[in-house]
Amino acid sequence: MTKLNTKRIFSVVLLFWGITSVAQAAEVNVYSYRQPFLIEPVLEAFTNSTEIKVNVVYAKKGLIQRLESEGANSPADIMLTPDIGLLLDAKEKGLTQSMSSSVLEKRIPAQFRDPEQHWYGLTSRARIIVVSKDRVADGAISNYEDLADPKWKGKICTRSGKHPYMVLLIASMIATHGKEQAAEWLTGVKENLARKPQGNDRAQVKAIKEGVCDVAVINHYYMAKMLANEEQIPWAKAVNVVFPNQDNRGTHMNVSGVVLTTNAPNKDAAIQFIEYMASDDAQQIYAQTNSEFPVVSGIALSPLLESWGPFKKDARPLSASSNFRKQAIILADETLYDF
Repeated sequence: MTKLNTKRIFSVVLLFWGITSVAQAAEVNVYSYRQPFLIEPVLEAFTNSTEIKVNVVYAKKGLIQRLESEGANSPADIMLTPDIGLLLDAKEKGLTQSMSSSVLEKRIPAQFRDPEQHWYGLTSRARIIVVSKDRVADGAISNYEDLADPKWKGKICTRSGKHPYMVLLIASMIATHGKEQAAEWLTGVKENLARKPQGNDRAQVKAIKEGVCDVAVINHYYMAKMLANEEQIPWAKAVNVVFPNQDNRGTHMNVSGVVLTTNAPNKDAAIQFIEYMASDDAQQIYAQTNSEFPVVSGIALSPLLESWGPFKKDARPLSASSNFRKQAIILADETLYDF
């Protein structure tokens, strides 16, 4: 063999080895509705642990539509969401696939996962009631049902009745009481509103501080966000936190979660990433970063959540309440809740 041929063969071998290495380099592509500061610490820890690269596209909206338009050519393996509604929308549109994982089945409670294994909750949040420290006595309100009591007329603030957080709460009321009683309840809440539904959850707490209303419904972690913001600390300190329905079914819970896309090009690595999100290390990072509750038991809580102490959570599967989401939106329209 000539010297020239030897060099050519060696070059071809090197080229083949390089192509194979690139092809085998594992990566995961994530579409994320969750903000970068929430998940980047987890992504970094996962990559350091596995050497699997994670590529992320962040957006506040439109990722489901993007998956639809991309179809089989979508590069996305995973979608992360801040709410079960988006998980269910993706599943209903045929954009997800079932993922069989003994790790996830063991670590994530059945309450927080899809019976057909299309979605898994990663953190949970409580839909709490906050009340004015100055104008509402301790124990004056203790259940979601109390929000419809005429004694609160002109004293309640909420965001839009068609926002996903409110929709799921209304859906849980339908699951508990039936559509007719839930409609009566929502009508009662509307009649007690101090203003047209508007703003985000923090805006409701600000309204209590400013005397616009005395009672509001928010996700618990917004208290942590406000206490970390110098301008908003007075808002948070103006209210007391109530975990509703402690004498009966427990406080309504929602989840942030994850789905595996239908056409995930890196399925095995994607499932490995999702399993990592259920690990003790990731649960600690992910939950504490936003003061959310871990879905895996035994994980340390953030200092604020620890200070609130234990409370009774609604233990019914989220999949059951979520079946009434469409009816909940109809009720919001029929009661003219946002008008």
